[in-house]
Amino acid sequence: MTPDLVIFDCDGVLVDSERPANEVMIASIARYGVTVSIEYAMEHFVGGTMQGVFDKARALGADLPDDWIPEIYAQIFDRLREGVDAIPGVIDVLDRLDAAGVPYCVASNGAEAKMAITLGGTGIADRMGGRLFSAYTLGVSKPDPELFLIAAREMGVAPDRAVVIEDSPSGALGAERAGMRCFGYAPHGDDRLAAHGARVFRDMADLPELLGLT
Repeated sequence: MTPDLVIFDCDGVLVDSERPANEVMIASIARYGVTVSIEYAMEHFVGGTMQGVFDKARALGADLPDDWIPEIYAQIFDRLREGVDAIPGVIDVLDRLDAAGVPYCVASNGAEAKMAITLGGTGIADRMGGRLFSAYTLGVSKPDPELFLIAAREMGVAPDRAVVIEDSPSGALGAERAGMRCFGYAPHGDDRLAAHGARVFRDMADLPELLGLT
């Protein structure tokens, strides 16, 4: 069944920005006394908010200053301005959605300023036409379903006619709670997405068929 709206997550779904951002975070956390691996960061930080990263790092013993969040954002933005790539195959997915007349938007736990850098650098921002829904702007973050529900409402589509494309368990859980179908992008597989009802796929080339764009 072709949806009336496709809601994309940003980092890890549209742009390959998760690893460089997490590398910056773990380097910063190490300076404040705690060493975590990139594997730990990708498992525990991806899909959350920066406040969540702050709280988890402090719980591990990192002596983060109270102004760490703006500090780390500045460092991440500097790294992302060096350039990130679009996820392989996602531009073709957007082309196929355009050809089929299916609208799409972004709902992300990331800040709009961050999306402007990553999506702007890949040309995807221009295609979104301002249809960017940020947890930092709206005050709700995944797995709270309200972020997806706001996006669907603003786009004039009923929740059960929207589909979410996610790469994190928190995003998949938010979609499940919103009553939306979810396709979980996991190039290396991720049972945590399926645990929240997502249909897991490994290659963006498979997404048009999953969306019914034949």
